[in-house]
Amino acid sequence: MVAQTERVVSLAPSATEILQALDATDRLVGVTHHCDADAPAVGGWLNPDYETVADRDPDLVLTADDLQADVAADLRERGHEVFHAAPATLDEVVESFADLGAAVGLADEGAALARRARSRLDRVRRLTPDDDRPVVYCEEWSDPPMAAGNWVPDAVETAGGRYPFVDAGERSREVSATEVETARPEHVVLHVCGHGECADPEAVRQRDWTLPAIERGNVAVVDDSLLNQPSPKLVEGIETLAALLHPDALDS
Repeated sequence: MVAQTERVVSLAPSATEILQALDATDRLVGVTHHCDADAPAVGGWLNPDYETVADRDPDLVLTADDLQADVAADLRERGHEVFHAAPATLDEVVESFADLGAAVGLADEGAALARRARSRLDRVRRLTPDDDRPVVYCEEWSDPPMAAGNWVPDAVETAGGRYPFVDAGERSREVSATEVETARPEHVVLHVCGHGECADPEAVRQRDWTLPAIERGNVAVVDDSLLNQPSPKLVEGIETLAALLHPDALDS
Protein backbone atom coordinates (compact mmCIF):
# COMPACT_ATOMS: atom_id res chain seq x y z
CA MET A 1 0.00 0.00 0.00
CA VAL A 2 1.06 3.57 -0.58
CA ALA A 3 3.01 5.26 2.19
CA GLN A 4 0.80 8.35 2.09
CA THR A 5 -2.88 7.62 1.57
CA GLU A 6 -4.49 10.98 0.95
CA ARG A 7 -7.70 9.90 -0.82
CA VAL A 8 -9.74 7.19 0.91
CA VAL A 9 -13.12 5.71 0.07
CA SER A 10 -14.70 3.89 3.01
CA LEU A 11 -17.36 1.32 2.18
CA ALA A 12 -17.79 0.23 5.81
CA PRO A 13 -19.25 2.29 8.68
CA SER A 14 -16.77 0.64 11.06
CA ALA A 15 -13.81 1.78 8.95
CA THR A 16 -15.25 5.27 8.80
CA GLU A 17 -15.53 5.35 12.61
CA ILE A 18 -11.93 4.17 12.97
CA LEU A 19 -10.77 6.94 10.63
CA GLN A 20 -12.72 9.43 12.72
CA ALA A 21 -10.99 8.17 15.88
CA LEU A 22 -7.66 8.60 14.06
CA ASP A 23 -8.64 12.20 13.24
CA ALA A 24 -8.27 11.33 9.55
CA THR A 25 -11.72 11.96 8.10
CA ASP A 26 -10.23 14.75 5.99
CA ARG A 27 -8.88 11.94 3.79
CA LEU A 28 -12.35 10.64 3.01
CA VAL A 29 -13.43 11.31 -0.56
CA GLY A 30 -16.32 8.82 -0.54
CA VAL A 31 -18.44 6.83 1.90
CA THR A 32 -21.58 4.68 1.88
CA HIS A 33 -25.07 5.91 2.66
CA HIS A 34 -24.69 4.13 6.00
CA CYS A 35 -21.59 6.05 7.12
CA ASP A 36 -21.76 9.05 9.43
CA ALA A 37 -19.31 11.33 7.64
CA ASP A 38 -19.25 14.49 5.57
CA ALA A 39 -18.16 12.99 2.26
CA PRO A 40 -19.87 12.13 -1.05
CA ALA A 41 -21.94 8.94 -1.02
CA VAL A 42 -20.87 6.18 -3.39
CA GLY A 43 -23.67 3.70 -2.75
CA GLY A 44 -24.57 1.16 -0.09
CA TRP A 45 -22.54 -1.17 2.06
CA LEU A 46 -23.20 -4.26 -0.04
CA ASN A 47 -24.00 -2.48 -3.30
CA PRO A 48 -21.54 0.36 -3.92
CA ASP A 49 -21.56 2.06 -7.29
CA TYR A 50 -18.19 1.00 -8.68
CA GLU A 51 -18.15 3.74 -11.30
CA THR A 52 -18.76 6.38 -8.64
CA VAL A 53 -15.99 4.86 -6.53
CA ALA A 54 -13.63 5.10 -9.51
CA ASP A 55 -14.67 8.71 -10.10
CA ARG A 56 -13.46 9.55 -6.58
CA ASP A 57 -9.94 8.40 -7.64
CA PRO A 58 -9.06 6.80 -4.29
CA ASP A 59 -5.59 5.77 -3.17
CA LEU A 60 -7.26 3.16 -0.96
CA VAL A 61 -10.71 1.65 -0.52
CA LEU A 62 -11.74 0.30 2.88
CA THR A 63 -14.06 -2.69 3.27
CA ALA A 64 -14.98 -4.86 6.24
CA ASP A 65 -16.65 -8.13 7.23
CA ASP A 66 -16.94 -11.40 5.34
CA LEU A 67 -20.16 -10.07 3.80
CA GLN A 68 -18.06 -7.56 1.87
CA ALA A 69 -15.48 -10.10 0.69
CA ASP A 70 -16.97 -10.18 -2.81
CA VAL A 71 -17.05 -6.38 -2.91
CA ALA A 72 -13.37 -6.28 -1.95
CA ALA A 73 -12.54 -8.83 -4.66
CA ASP A 74 -14.48 -6.87 -7.28
CA LEU A 75 -12.65 -3.69 -6.35
CA ARG A 76 -9.26 -5.36 -6.66
CA GLU A 77 -10.23 -6.73 -10.07
CA ARG A 78 -11.01 -3.16 -11.09
CA GLY A 79 -7.51 -2.11 -10.09
CA HIS A 80 -8.17 -0.52 -6.71
CA GLU A 81 -5.93 -0.86 -3.67
CA VAL A 82 -8.13 -2.35 -0.93
CA PHE A 83 -7.73 -2.77 2.80
CA HIS A 84 -10.20 -5.40 4.00
CA ALA A 85 -10.74 -6.17 7.70
CA ALA A 86 -12.89 -9.03 8.95
CA PRO A 87 -12.41 -9.27 12.72
CA ALA A 88 -14.44 -11.95 14.47
CA THR A 89 -13.40 -11.53 18.12
CA LEU A 90 -12.88 -8.57 20.42
CA ASP A 91 -9.10 -8.90 20.28
CA GLU A 92 -9.23 -8.89 16.48
CA VAL A 93 -11.45 -5.80 16.49
CA VAL A 94 -8.96 -3.87 18.61
CA GLU A 95 -6.03 -5.08 16.51
CA SER A 96 -7.84 -3.86 13.39
CA PHE A 97 -7.54 -0.28 14.69
CA ALA A 98 -3.77 -0.56 14.43
CA ASP A 99 -3.94 -2.38 11.10
CA LEU A 100 -6.16 0.23 9.49
CA GLY A 101 -4.00 3.02 10.86
CA ALA A 102 -0.96 1.44 9.25
CA ALA A 103 -2.86 1.00 5.98
CA VAL A 104 -3.55 4.73 5.70
CA GLY A 105 -0.04 5.76 6.74
CA LEU A 106 -0.86 6.46 10.40
CA ALA A 107 0.77 3.47 12.04
CA ASP A 108 1.69 5.25 15.28
CA GLU A 109 -1.76 6.74 15.65
CA GLY A 110 -3.40 3.39 14.95
CA ALA A 111 -1.24 1.63 17.51
CA ALA A 112 -2.06 4.33 20.07
CA LEU A 113 -5.78 3.97 19.38
CA ALA A 114 -5.53 0.23 19.97
CA ARG A 115 -3.63 0.79 23.24
CA ARG A 116 -6.27 3.21 24.49
CA ALA A 117 -9.01 0.73 23.66
CA ARG A 118 -7.21 -2.07 25.51
CA SER A 119 -6.70 0.21 28.51
CA ARG A 120 -10.41 1.00 28.70
CA LEU A 121 -11.32 -2.67 28.36
CA ASP A 122 -8.83 -3.64 31.06
CA ARG A 123 -10.43 -1.06 33.34
CA VAL A 124 -13.86 -2.63 32.78
CA ARG A 125 -12.48 -6.09 33.52
CA ARG A 126 -10.78 -4.81 36.65
CA LEU A 127 -13.87 -3.09 38.04
CA THR A 128 -16.46 -5.77 37.33
CA PRO A 129 -16.69 -8.74 39.69
CA ASP A 130 -15.27 -12.17 38.90
CA ASP A 131 -18.21 -13.77 40.67
CA ASP A 132 -21.83 -12.58 40.46
CA ARG A 133 -21.74 -12.79 36.66
CA PRO A 134 -25.32 -12.70 35.32
CA VAL A 135 -26.40 -14.57 32.20
CA VAL A 136 -27.06 -12.14 29.36
CA TYR A 137 -29.03 -12.69 26.16
CA CYS A 138 -28.03 -10.23 23.39
CA GLU A 139 -30.40 -10.09 20.43
CA GLU A 140 -29.05 -8.79 17.12
CA TRP A 141 -32.20 -9.52 15.12
CA SER A 142 -35.76 -10.07 16.28
CA ASP A 143 -37.66 -11.71 13.42
CA PRO A 144 -36.63 -14.45 13.89
CA PRO A 145 -34.82 -13.93 17.20
CA MET A 146 -31.07 -14.22 16.71
CA ALA A 147 -28.45 -14.34 19.45
CA ALA A 148 -25.52 -12.09 18.63
CA GLY A 149 -22.20 -13.69 17.81
CA ASN A 150 -18.79 -12.51 16.61
CA TRP A 151 -17.28 -10.25 19.31
CA VAL A 152 -20.48 -9.89 21.36
CA PRO A 153 -19.75 -12.98 23.54
CA ASP A 154 -16.35 -11.40 24.33
CA ALA A 155 -18.08 -8.10 25.03
CA VAL A 156 -20.45 -9.68 27.55
CA GLU A 157 -17.58 -11.53 29.24
CA THR A 158 -15.53 -8.33 29.45
CA ALA A 159 -18.53 -6.48 30.91
CA GLY A 160 -18.88 -9.02 33.72
CA GLY A 161 -21.54 -11.33 32.33
CA ARG A 162 -21.96 -14.87 30.99
CA TYR A 163 -23.09 -15.65 27.46
CA PRO A 164 -24.07 -19.28 26.79
CA PHE A 165 -25.70 -18.72 23.39
CA VAL A 166 -22.86 -18.36 20.85
CA ASP A 167 -19.11 -18.89 21.13
CA ALA A 168 -16.84 -15.89 20.50
CA GLY A 169 -15.91 -15.61 16.87
CA GLU A 170 -18.93 -17.51 15.58
CA ARG A 171 -21.65 -15.83 13.55
CA SER A 172 -24.97 -14.80 15.06
CA ARG A 173 -27.58 -17.54 14.96
CA GLU A 174 -31.30 -18.09 15.34
CA VAL A 175 -32.38 -19.29 18.78
CA SER A 176 -35.56 -20.93 20.01
CA ALA A 177 -37.64 -19.88 22.98
CA THR A 178 -36.64 -23.13 24.70
CA GLU A 179 -32.92 -22.38 24.32
CA VAL A 180 -33.27 -18.91 25.78
CA GLU A 181 -35.56 -20.00 28.59
CA THR A 182 -33.24 -22.87 29.54
CA ALA A 183 -30.32 -20.44 29.91
CA ARG A 184 -32.45 -18.24 32.24
CA PRO A 185 -30.88 -14.90 31.31
CA GLU A 186 -31.05 -12.23 33.99
CA HIS A 187 -30.62 -9.50 31.36
CA VAL A 188 -31.88 -9.13 27.80
CA VAL A 189 -30.09 -6.59 25.60
CA LEU A 190 -31.61 -5.60 22.26
CA HIS A 191 -29.27 -4.12 19.65
CA VAL A 192 -31.21 -4.87 16.50
CA CYS A 193 -29.18 -4.32 13.35
CA GLY A 194 -30.16 -1.16 11.51
CA HIS A 195 -32.57 0.02 14.21
CA GLY A 196 -30.30 2.31 16.21
CA GLU A 197 -32.01 2.76 19.58
CA CYS A 198 -35.47 2.04 18.17
CA ALA A 199 -35.83 -1.65 19.02
CA ASP A 200 -39.02 -2.40 20.94
CA PRO A 201 -38.49 -4.04 24.34
CA GLU A 202 -42.25 -4.61 24.61
CA ALA A 203 -42.00 -7.06 21.71
CA VAL A 204 -39.80 -9.31 23.87
CA ARG A 205 -42.25 -9.16 26.74
CA GLN A 206 -45.08 -10.16 24.38
CA ARG A 207 -43.33 -13.37 23.25
CA ASP A 208 -44.55 -15.19 26.32
CA TRP A 209 -41.00 -16.20 27.18
CA THR A 210 -40.49 -17.07 30.84
CA LEU A 211 -37.25 -15.30 31.71
CA PRO A 212 -35.85 -13.81 34.93
CA ALA A 213 -34.87 -10.75 32.88
CA ILE A 214 -38.48 -10.06 31.94
CA GLU A 215 -39.75 -10.73 35.46
CA ARG A 216 -37.22 -8.24 36.86
CA GLY A 217 -37.67 -5.62 34.15
CA ASN A 218 -34.13 -6.09 32.88
CA VAL A 219 -34.81 -5.65 29.15
CA ALA A 220 -32.62 -2.92 27.71
CA VAL A 221 -32.17 -1.36 24.27
CA VAL A 222 -28.67 -0.37 23.18
CA ASP A 223 -27.87 1.54 20.00
CA ASP A 224 -26.96 -1.19 17.53
CA SER A 225 -23.73 0.57 16.49
CA LEU A 226 -22.35 0.13 20.00
CA LEU A 227 -22.36 -3.67 19.79
CA ASN A 228 -22.70 -4.55 16.10
CA GLN A 229 -19.95 -2.36 14.71
CA PRO A 230 -16.27 -3.44 15.00
CA SER A 231 -15.02 0.07 15.68
CA PRO A 232 -14.06 2.17 18.72
CA LYS A 233 -17.81 2.41 19.38
CA LEU A 234 -17.63 -1.20 20.56
CA VAL A 235 -15.51 -0.13 23.55
CA GLU A 236 -18.23 2.35 24.49
CA GLY A 237 -20.76 -0.44 24.04
CA ILE A 238 -18.90 -2.70 26.45
CA GLU A 239 -18.77 0.09 29.03
CA THR A 240 -22.53 0.53 28.51
CA LEU A 241 -23.07 -3.20 29.05
CA ALA A 242 -20.99 -3.16 32.21
CA ALA A 243 -23.08 -0.29 33.57
CA LEU A 244 -26.26 -2.30 32.87
CA LEU A 245 -24.97 -5.48 34.52
CA HIS A 246 -23.09 -3.88 37.42
CA PRO A 247 -24.49 -0.35 37.89
CA ASP A 248 -22.00 0.70 40.58
CA ALA A 249 -18.87 -0.95 39.22
CA LEU A 250 -17.57 1.73 36.85
CA ASP A 251 -18.01 4.54 39.38
CA SER A 252 -14.67 3.63 40.97
